Parts: sequence; structure tokens; C-alpha cells
Amino acid sequence: MSEAKAARYTEGAAIVAGGSGGIGRAICRTLAAGGADVVLTYNRNREAGEAAADEVRALGRRALALQLDLRDGAAVAAAIAAGVAAMGGIHTAVYAAGPYIDMRHVSRLEPALFERTVATDVFGAYNFIHAALGELRRHKGTAIALGTPAIRRYAVKDVLSAAPKAAIEAVIRAVAAEEGRFGVRANFVGVGVITDGMYHQLVATGDFDEAFFEATRKAVALRRLGAAQDIANAVDFLASDAAGYITGQSLMVDGGYAL
Repeated sequence: MSEAKAARYTEGAAIVAGGSGGIGRAICRTLAAGGADVVLTYNRNREAGEAAADEVRALGRRALALQLDLRDGAAVAAAIAAGVAAMGGIHTAVYAAGPYIDMRHVSRLEPALFERTVATDVFGAYNFIHAALGELRRHKGTAIALGTPAIRRYAVKDVLSAAPKAAIEAVIRAVAAEEGRFGVRANFVGVGVITDGMYHQLVATGDFDEAFFEATRKAVALRRLGAAQDIANAVDFLASDAAGYITGQSLMVDGGYAL
């Protein structure tokens, strides 16, 4: 690990909401490789959560996996407190969670599904970031939320991703503007089409098919899909002191899709 990262992570831990998922696990591993202890949350899949924690421990860092429904504000606050008690503090908070996204045209999207999906994602992110602010102030830490480049270049049938992530980006910008006086930084990472995370489920449902992949590759400047590690590398950079003068920004890790 670099000396800068080692110094940054001497006290406390990173907490990764959704650390049991494909992207979340890559983030946990990468932060651990940089010297961070890690608290991670999972919703239902305890086995995946514990496996992610074991990967962190295999890198020589401490890990704690917590079951958490991010829609429950009191439970989120309790999870942050548990992380502080176990690790001595929280210096980095990464929102890498979110519901499964049904790919639908607005005309075929029932209001109830729109409400449920947006509420799960937006309030989950807000509860998490809000609960972490006290610790981030104490450590002059950083908040990072994952989103989508569809907030810049809309993809047809992707409103259930674009709408909540646009709101989450606004929350991140608000935190950057209001918490900078305490040394807190906040940034947003747009996740392009990658072969991890929800990818396999979207392929199974037929939302991602060969025609979609061909169109996507043509729309992406680099002409290829990404991987979870690409996202983890961006999060790792934004969490580090190398990004110490970067806040309120949205970094699209999408191969150039949103150009």
C-alpha cells in the first residue's frame, strides 16, 4: 500500500453499503488492499456478506459484515454505531447498494413500482449518508455514492435507474457544499454497463441481450464493457488523499458513454 493511503487509514474504517454485491465486494477488496479496515452491509444474503468480509480479512485487514435494511433509518444509525464500536470510527462511507432495476418504458411503468424503486434507492442512500456525517466530520472523511451515466445521457427504459440516481447525485452535491467546512468531501461515481453486479440478472431476464450489447459497445467510446474493478478503482481514488481537493464531482466510469 502507498504511504499516503496507510496514513489516511490509521484510525477507523470504511463502511460500504451493499458491500456483498459484485461491485461492493470489489470496492471492499480494493479499499482493504489500500490499508483500510472495512465494515460492509448486506440486505438478505448473509453468505455473500460473510464471504466479502472474508476477502477483506484475507488481505490482512479487519472486517465486519452487518445485515441492514437501508430503508430503516434507525437501523442504519445503529449499524454506523456498531461500526464505530468495532473499528474506532468511520472515515469513508460508500453507498454501493440499490434495488433491482426493471428496464421499462415510462408508458409501461406502473406508478407503484416507480414509487417503490425510487423510495428504496433514494431514502436508502440518504439514511446511510446522513447517519455517517458525524463520523465523517470527526475524521475529515469522504462520502461516495454510486449512480449511473444515464443522468447525463439517458438510455431508453432506464428511468428507474436515472430518476433515483439523479436525486442521489443532488444529495452528494449538497453534502459537498454544506460539509466542506468540516473537511468532509463527497463525490458521485456513474457506473457504466459492466459485466458484474446486476448484469447477470439483467441477462437472465432478457433486458440485456446481444442486440443491447452491440448497441452499447457502439455507443461507448472505448468499444467495450467495463468490470467491477473499474468502479472500485475510481472509488479508491476518490477516497484517497490523492483526491483531497476533489469534492462535489460526478465521475462517469462508463468507457465514454456519456460524452
